[in-house]
Amino acid sequence: MIARIPFLFMNALAPLPLLKIFQTPASPPSLAGERLARVVLARTPRVGPVTFHEMLGHYGSAEAALEALPELARTARLDTRAPAAARILGEAEALSERGGRFIVVGDDDYPASLAAIADAPPALSVIGDVALLSRPMVAVVGARNASVNGRRMAAKFSAELGRAGQIIASGLARGVDTAAHEAALATGTVAVLAGGVDVIYPPENESLYRAIAEGGAIVSEAPLGAQPQARHFPRRNRIVSGLSAGVLVIEAALQSGSLITARQAAEQGREVFAVPGSPLDPRARGTNRLIRDGAHLVEDSADVLAHLRAVPDTPPPPRQIAVPSATRRPQPIDKKQETTHNPWRDRVIACLGPTPTPVDEVVRRCHVSAAELAGLLLELELAGRLERHRGNSVSLI
Repeated sequence: MIARIPFLFMNALAPLPLLKIFQTPASPPSLAGERLARVVLARTPRVGPVTFHEMLGHYGSAEAALEALPELARTARLDTRAPAAARILGEAEALSERGGRFIVVGDDDYPASLAAIADAPPALSVIGDVALLSRPMVAVVGARNASVNGRRMAAKFSAELGRAGQIIASGLARGVDTAAHEAALATGTVAVLAGGVDVIYPPENESLYRAIAEGGAIVSEAPLGAQPQARHFPRRNRIVSGLSAGVLVIEAALQSGSLITARQAAEQGREVFAVPGSPLDPRARGTNRLIRDGAHLVEDSADVLAHLRAVPDTPPPPRQIAVPSATRRPQPIDKKQETTHNPWRDRVIACLGPTPTPVDEVVRRCHVSAAELAGLLLELELAGRLERHRGNSVSLI
């Protein structure tokens, strides 16, 4: 069955008035200090979103993590280097020229619902109205080769949900996504891209892209100019569901990106809605499967709104890895401890295998401190030898 967990509201990242690169009337303080360091760390090879949050939890700040990265890479026998700060600042300036800006995890306007997921993107490029990202939102996704009725249904749901105060999120793809965005232009829509926010895909949606950029919001975690590739779309989909209180699926084949979005939504604790269809239509098999597996069967927008109103507003639980605020200075790194050969490395590797093992159990079995183990796991993760799993478990690759 598809379960739900409450959203997390994170501590905001206070402004750092250190280096003014760009500033528009609606923008936060310039990209500098810890904010700049978080974007640099996020763009470092082998540092994915989960590793990013682990490093922040271990070192206390992105600035400290970047300071420790060369020695960490040397110990893990890796050739990984953080990009130059000037490169990120150049991207920030180019983004500003396009009417956009970065929002960094910990910023006041970083959406709390997205910050709650375990692999929250450390930094987002946004063109348009950033405030839309924190408003009540429902994702509408479905088949690219949608039927006429599927597109009509997507438009009807999106227009009605928009009039009820919901922002509509989708992926700017052909078919259902396009119909959903077009119907929600008047009330607010967010398009999450797999490539850079300046790369329009598919090309035939250029006019829709420009309309959303003017009245809605275009979002991506990819660098400017990045071309969308197949492996980028599942990562894009987790942002679509992470921004939303629920995901509505209209027409989806059994092997489709829409079902990936629905699965990610369920794992994130979001509500999953599906419109049923004829068993004779391959585009309905995915939605019918979702309903069989526990998604809410909905026939109109009132059904969606009723389910959303029924969701209890419970206090959020703490994250396993809390994002530290940049308002307090982190504790300095013990350089001697970080650079000394670690005698527990082989013991920890011997404790792990291909089966996920809880981190707490590794601490007990290997008789190593939690702080020491965190550093060892980061080394293994950066080396591509460690995989993290739900429930704070890890395994060797």
